[in-house]
Amino acid sequence: MTNSSQMPKEEGLDHSLTLLREGYMYLANRRKSFASNIFETRLLGQKAICLGGEEASKLFYDNDKFMRNGAAPKRLQKTLFGEGGVQTLDEEEHRNRKTMFMSIMTPSHLEHLKSLTHKYWDLKGSEWEQKEQINLYDESRELLCQLACEWAGVPLNESELKKRTEQLTKLFESASALGPEHWMGRHARKELEDWVGEMVEQVRNKELSPREGSALYNFSIHRDIDGKLLDKEIVAVEVLNIIRPIVAISVYITFTGLAVHQYPENKSRLLKNEEQFQQMFVQEVRRFYPFFPMAVARVKKDFIWNNFQFEKGTLTLLDLYGTNHDPNLWDNPEVFNPERFEGWDESPFSFIPQGGGDFNMGHRCAGEWVTIEVMKVSLQYLSNKLDYEIPNQDLSYSMVSIPSLPHSKFIMANVRSKPQ
Repeated sequence: MTNSSQMPKEEGLDHSLTLLREGYMYLANRRKSFASNIFETRLLGQKAICLGGEEASKLFYDNDKFMRNGAAPKRLQKTLFGEGGVQTLDEEEHRNRKTMFMSIMTPSHLEHLKSLTHKYWDLKGSEWEQKEQINLYDESRELLCQLACEWAGVPLNESELKKRTEQLTKLFESASALGPEHWMGRHARKELEDWVGEMVEQVRNKELSPREGSALYNFSIHRDIDGKLLDKEIVAVEVLNIIRPIVAISVYITFTGLAVHQYPENKSRLLKNEEQFQQMFVQEVRRFYPFFPMAVARVKKDFIWNNFQFEKGTLTLLDLYGTNHDPNLWDNPEVFNPERFEGWDESPFSFIPQGGGDFNMGHRCAGEWVTIEVMKVSLQYLSNKLDYEIPNQDLSYSMVSIPSLPHSKFIMANVRSKPQ
């Protein structure tokens, strides 16, 4: 029987800085060099097992073998996720909290989301006509901040739009940062949690009446496994776990604009406004471009998989980007090809840009449906509803910076609405 000592192992005291230097490619590079979908390394001063590929993804999302509590580094909880959020829960607590999130993912609520997305794209399109050029990343962040707050039932004054947009952006832009940028992310989270926490109190005191079915409404009245209302601080974390990921879709929207520009061979099908092809195009953007590099968990109990020993408490990382570019799973993975999703069986373990597994009770991101719907509407505007020029600029993007973006953040000039 094979044990962990025979698992491919990266030698050295700690490779945390190497991970930061290599970014999205750290796990994929070592999977390739070891010719293995599993290897051992040391990160954050501790042993870590790294996994990639479809079978490893199935293993990683087995809730009997892995837990999320205590897995995410504190620096991520202090910036990206918030403390006590759904990503850090297991078993019955996780199922209860996941039910709360799924309560706002009904067809009617998602339809409302789509209508709001059209509304704010129309408003932004009118604004852009008054400008010589715009920065798609910056503009879409504001668009999505307005959209997210309205859909979540969170009042947002026009005067505070820029402030809240920048604070929400800091949550995901500072996730892998060190030094002052990290501390700015922590400060932004504190201010945002205080802001939303006050609203939770107002809802419970009947001083504020958000739309029924919205995140602020549903989360404020949700009860935990003991039948108690969640602490207002936890509700604030979870409401932000709706708003923050929607603002982060700005990364995908920027890459969508880039894909429309750089792969004009898709233009004829996009102009036909076929919903099926729009879905395929969006999914290929999510597969092809970098978003989340990895997911983290800890081994829940000792077990053996493929003759390798997993010990309770071991930090474990799943290669999201590398799995989405795995040549064993995808034909020509470095080629942008939306048609690969035609007739695709939607495996929840080979296509994992926002994590894998089951939506309802598993750890697959509940906001994935939101991401897809917002991206589809955004694609319609970028390919069909707006005319614009793309001036010379640096459209390359880094595989080290997290999140990655085109260096120019995609500049559009002379934006005009097309006659419909």
